Amino acid sequence: MAKKQVWYEVEENETIEQCIERMKKDGYMPFGRREEPVFEEVNGEPVYLRQKIQFKGVLIED
Repeated sequence: MAKKQVWYEVEENETIEQCIERMKKDGYMPFGRREEPVFEEVNGEPVYLRQKIQFKGVLIED
């Protein structure tokens, strides 16, 4: 039995649309979204690296 909710992360080499298509192929539809910045420490200082985007997928029931 599949989980009712799963978080999908947009990969670095993937667009948001591609992530949503991947969710649909797995049987989930986007229900929520969260973003958080990803930092890397360089010489003791935080440097912005990228934005981490995740979608909450809910199981599509027939």
